Amino acid sequence: MKNGKFIQIMTALLFAATIFLGAFLLFQVQPLIGRFLLPWFGGSPEVWTTCMLFFQVFLLGGYTYAHLLIRIRQAKLQVIIHIGLLAAALLFLPILPKEAFKPTGENNPILQILLICSLTVGLPYLLLSATSPLIQVWFARVFPKRDPYRLYALSNAGSLIALGSFPFVFEPNFTRVQTVYLWSILFAFFAVLCAVVVLLARKHHKVVQLPEPTETEKDAIKPVVSLKWLWLALPAAASVQLLAVTNKITQDFAVVPFLWVLPLGLYLLSFIICFEHQRWYKRGLFVPLFILGIIGMIYARRTEQNLMNIRMLIGLYVFMLFSCCMVCHGELYRLRPASKHLTGYYLMIAAGGALGGFFVAVICPLIFNTYLELNLGLLACSLFLLLAEGSERNLKFKGKSRTGKTCSTGTNQIRQRVLIVLLFVAGGIGILFMGKRSTENQKAIDNSRNFFGVLTIWEESPDDPDMHKLLMQHGTTYHGLQFQSPEKKYIPTAYYAPGSGIGLTLRNMPKQENRRIGIVGLGVGTIAIYGSETDTIRFYEINPEVERLARKYFTYLDDTKAQVEIVLGDARLSMEQEAPQNYDVLAVDAFSSDAVPVHLLTAEAMEIYLKHLAEDGVLAFHISTQHLDLHSVVWKLAEHFGLETAWIEGFKDDGEGALASDWILLARNGRFLNSEPIDKESSSPRRRRKEVMLWTDDHINLMEILKKNPLAR
Repeated sequence: MKNGKFIQIMTALLFAATIFLGAFLLFQVQPLIGRFLLPWFGGSPEVWTTCMLFFQVFLLGGYTYAHLLIRIRQAKLQVIIHIGLLAAALLFLPILPKEAFKPTGENNPILQILLICSLTVGLPYLLLSATSPLIQVWFARVFPKRDPYRLYALSNAGSLIALGSFPFVFEPNFTRVQTVYLWSILFAFFAVLCAVVVLLARKHHKVVQLPEPTETEKDAIKPVVSLKWLWLALPAAASVQLLAVTNKITQDFAVVPFLWVLPLGLYLLSFIICFEHQRWYKRGLFVPLFILGIIGMIYARRTEQNLMNIRMLIGLYVFMLFSCCMVCHGELYRLRPASKHLTGYYLMIAAGGALGGFFVAVICPLIFNTYLELNLGLLACSLFLLLAEGSERNLKFKGKSRTGKTCSTGTNQIRQRVLIVLLFVAGGIGILFMGKRSTENQKAIDNSRNFFGVLTIWEESPDDPDMHKLLMQHGTTYHGLQFQSPEKKYIPTAYYAPGSGIGLTLRNMPKQENRRIGIVGLGVGTIAIYGSETDTIRFYEINPEVERLARKYFTYLDDTKAQVEIVLGDARLSMEQEAPQNYDVLAVDAFSSDAVPVHLLTAEAMEIYLKHLAEDGVLAFHISTQHLDLHSVVWKLAEHFGLETAWIEGFKDDGEGALASDWILLARNGRFLNSEPIDKESSSPRRRRKEVMLWTDDHINLMEILKKNPLAR
C-alpha cells in the first residue's frame, strides 16, 4: 500500500516536472530568439511585437494539436504520434538562427521574422505549447479526483521563472550562443520526460477513457456559444494590452529583453494568481485598481513631455497592465468549464491571445496612423467585463455559483455594474488624452505608421513668417526641422546646427573637397546642406517612410550641392556587406530617439564603423537621449579601441532652430580633435564619465546608465 502511494507521488511529481520544464523552455526561448533578431531589423520595438505574434500563433497551434490528439481514442496511436514529433523536433537543435536568414531590406520585415522563427524553432515551440493542456488531460485521466487546473498555475510559474531569469541570470552570464546550446540540451531532456509521461498515460489506459464526471460536473451547464466567445475575447483584450504597453515603454526607453519580460512576466503572474484558486480574484478589488491604473496612464500621457522619470513612467504603465490582466484572466477563470471541456477552453484562450497579437502586429499598422490600440484595448476590456458579468449565470449550478455560495444579490450586481461603467468611462477619457496634442501654433499635417513606428509632420507658427517651420517627429522625439521662409530654409537646424558637434566637424575639418560623408539615420536630411559640389553624402536609413516624408516636406536633400546616396536597410547590416567606404566623416545619428537601437553601440558595431573610416577620418556619435546616459558607453568603446575623443554640447536657440544636442567625436589620432575650433568648444569628460562595462552583442547593461534626472544633459 505504501509502495503504491509512493509510486503515485512520484508519478504526480513527474507530471509536474514535465509541465514545469516545458513551460520554462517555452518562455525562455522567446527573449532568446528576439535577442538574435533585434539587430537584424534595426532594433525596432515591432521586432518583439512580431516575435510575440509568432509565439502566440504557434501557442494556438500547440493547443489545437493537443485538442485533436486527445480525441484519438487509441492510446497507442497517441503515443506514436507524440513521441514521433518529439523525435522530429530534435532535428531543429541547436536553435541557432542561420546567417543566411539575415534580411536584405527588400522584403516585408513581419513576414521575414515569422519565417525565420518558424524555420529556427517552429516544431519545438509547437510541442512545448501543447505540453500544458496535454499534461493536464493525462493527469486528469491518471488522477481523476485531482484538480488539473492547478497544473496550469504551475506551468505559468515555470514560465515566469524563465522570463525573470533571462535578463538577470542568462543574459549577464552567458553569450547568446551558449544560451542556445544550453536551451537545446534542456529541450532534449524535456523530450525524454514527455515521452515517459505519454507511456505512463498509456499504461493506465490501453484505450484512453475520459474520467468519470464528478457530481459537480454532472450538474454543470454545457458551455454555450456566447460563453465560448468570451473565452476568446477576454484573453484577446489582455493580449492587446500586453503588446501595446510593451510597445509604449520600449519606444520611450530602449528595445531590450528586460522591458520585454517585465510586462510579459506580469501578464503571466495574473494567470498564476487567477488560476491557482478562485479566492484570489476579487472583482470588487481589481476593477477599482484597473480604473486607478487608467488614471495613472492618463497622468503619464499628460506629463511625459515634461520628462517624467522613466521608472515612474514604466511603473504606471505596468500597473495598469497588471490590473487589466487580473480583470480579464479573473473573469476568464470564473467562466471556466468542467475538465471534460479543458482542451477546448485552452484552445479558445490561445486563439484569443493570437488574435490580440495579430491585431497589434499586423492590423493596427495597416489601419491606424498612430498608436490607438492601447486605449481601444481598454474599452474592449470594459465591454467584455460587462458581458462576462451577464454571462456568469451560464456556469451556475442550481441556484449556487461555482464557488458554492449563494448567487449575488441585486445590490451586489448593481455595485459591480457601476464599477464596470466607471471603467468604460475611464477608458474613453484615456482616448481623449492620447499622445501629443496640437497647440495653438502647431498642428499635425501628416501621420504615417509602419513596422518601424509612427512618423508625424508638424507645422509650427504658420502665421509668423520668420518662425514658420515644419518638424518631423518619430514617436516622442523630433528628428529634424526646417524653416519655411526663403531667408532661413537653408539654415542647418535641430541637432545639426553650425555650433553642434557635427556642424563644427564639417565646417572646420581640414579636408573641404572630395569628402566622403556617411550618415546613419536620415531624419529630414539636414546634414546634406553642408555638402559641396565635390562631396558624396551617403545616408543609411532603415525606414523607407522617412525618405518619403523627408523628400515630400523638406528640401535639404534637393538643395544640397553634394551627390546624395540613400541606402535602405539596417545600417549595420548594410555596412557589413559593403566594401570599405573610406569615409572622412561617419556620423551615427540613431540615438536621439527615445528607443535606443543598442546594437549600434556595441564593440562589434564599432569594428564595422572603423572598417569604413578613413585613416584621418572622424567618427561622430549623436547621443542626445532623455533617459539614458550614453556618454560613458561611447567613451568605453573609444578606450577599448584606442581612440581619441571630444565631447561637444550644443545648446537650444529658437531663433536659429537649434535644439540641445550631445555629440562625441572619435578619431584614431588627436590632430583634428585638438585643433582650436574643436578644442575650445569641447567639454570635459570628467563631468559626466563613470565606469561602465564594455557593450557587446552578448552583454548590454542599460540599468547602469539610467539617468536619475531626465533633465540632465
